[in-house]
Amino acid sequence: MDHASAPAATAPANTQSDDQKTTMKSAELLVKCLENEGVEYIFGIPGEENIGVMDALLESDIEFITTRHEQGAAFMADVYGRLTGRAGVCMSTLGPGATNLVTGVADANMDRAPIVAIAGQGATTRLHKESHQILDLVNLFAPISKYSTQIREPEIVPEVVRKAFKFAQAEKPGASFIDFPENIAEMQTAIKPPLKRQAPISPTAPIGRCRDVAGMIAKAKKPLIIAGNGVIRYHAEQELVDLAEAINAPVATTFMAKGVLPSSHYLSLGTVGLKAKDYVAYAIEDADLVLCVGYDMVEYHPSLWNPNLDKRIVHVDGNPAEVDAHYIVEAGVIGDLRDSLARITARCEEGSKQAVKPKRDVIRKMLNEHAEDTSFPMKPQKIIHDLRTALDPEDILLSDVGAHKMWIARMYQAERPNTCIISNGFASMGIALPGAIAAKLVHPERNVVAVSGDAGFMMNSQEIETALRLGLNITNLIFNDGKYGLIEWHQLRHYGRKSHIDIGNPDFVKYAESFGAKGYRVEKAEDLIPVLKAAMADGTVSVIDCAVDYSENMKLTRQLKEMTSPFAA
Repeated sequence: MDHASAPAATAPANTQSDDQKTTMKSAELLVKCLENEGVEYIFGIPGEENIGVMDALLESDIEFITTRHEQGAAFMADVYGRLTGRAGVCMSTLGPGATNLVTGVADANMDRAPIVAIAGQGATTRLHKESHQILDLVNLFAPISKYSTQIREPEIVPEVVRKAFKFAQAEKPGASFIDFPENIAEMQTAIKPPLKRQAPISPTAPIGRCRDVAGMIAKAKKPLIIAGNGVIRYHAEQELVDLAEAINAPVATTFMAKGVLPSSHYLSLGTVGLKAKDYVAYAIEDADLVLCVGYDMVEYHPSLWNPNLDKRIVHVDGNPAEVDAHYIVEAGVIGDLRDSLARITARCEEGSKQAVKPKRDVIRKMLNEHAEDTSFPMKPQKIIHDLRTALDPEDILLSDVGAHKMWIARMYQAERPNTCIISNGFASMGIALPGAIAAKLVHPERNVVAVSGDAGFMMNSQEIETALRLGLNITNLIFNDGKYGLIEWHQLRHYGRKSHIDIGNPDFVKYAESFGAKGYRVEKAEDLIPVLKAAMADGTVSVIDCAVDYSENMKLTRQLKEMTSPFAA
């Protein structure tokens, strides 16, 4: 037989085919592991050092959302994690791409939102020396995450990814960071299945502790509940309502827990969180037992509501209480929050005889005193009243950080959990518009309104293009005062004069239109509700420019200074 007629079965090509079936690039394995975690979206920007992952995503069902800035990507992942309880994922390249993620990652970590951030990195062969765009990213992200690591070998990809998601999603949730060097991403590794997804089951509450707490409640004449973000994370809203009704205790929520008890409920006092004494703070002062349920100290420090160290405190949460001189608990119940609340409620024999309605009536009067105001520029109280009127109970409002945030936190009446999203632990400006994009992806059936000051809006306004490219219908309402209004408020309170807070703005209507979005300008107070409804019905991205009268800020400061408790016996 001559060579021309030899069979081709032993050709080297078959050996190469077998190799292709048994190995894959580390970048491909990373994507397989992300798929295993149920990742729907990755928010980020492609770069040179993450091109292996970007290429692998072309063969994946995971949708990569290309953003206009890495900070916007991190905020999107932040809000996605907060709304779903599953880790949002954001990605960048090395160096400046990774440092641009920092603010959003820190925000998620402090606001207890699960997030996994992934950054490309230079090759391991140049990490030991000065080299272009090289930073020690693992140590950079370590203080603002629960878990920060570098993938140093292809074989460890499944373990690193699983651990990152496990840490991010475990109570209390937060951030994980993965540094992925470009040469490791390109290395071949044996095909292996991603690791099984596992999560620990929260322990049940000890019966004895629940009985002790029920006994303390029985002896209290004026119990009060402070509900925090943990109630939302544990989906314990109904159990909270059941306990409050069983013991006839008014409920105050932190900024991030708005809606865990509907604002319309007869036991709802509203929101705590202003540093100055408000009506809700006086109601806490009047209480003889404070039950802190799912309470995150980072939101509203106990020194503000327990300044004299004299409050009897019960801590009900998934984690032990933080060590703090103003938060010495008399009893604690640690475990699954739904189970803990249900077990305490079952052991409460009779509710207190306290009169809650007078407290609530005082607060409701304050909330509605500007409902008919027609002055222009509009008072912040009136803008928030009209927002509440225009939005359905299930619609989502995302508040940026600024003076408007304080008014929203104080006055916006949320009827459902996670319908008023406020960055409060880290309190970062620029979150509202990117967050609204994530909220609309999670809940396309709901209206989503991002509320910003003019300064906060401009920090990530470029994401208008991202929202338009995705075909999203979101509304952006701007409280326009031409300055850093919250900083002016603090300056006037402390020094009686302002310093370097004035800014200039573009024509926001034309600015929106330059992207292809719709632009509206409110010319009189009566226009706001119709404009809001028209914008939400547009089916596209809309920007509403509304002038605000922030002279109300100092009026509130003076009012709170002069206020005395309407509740004390």
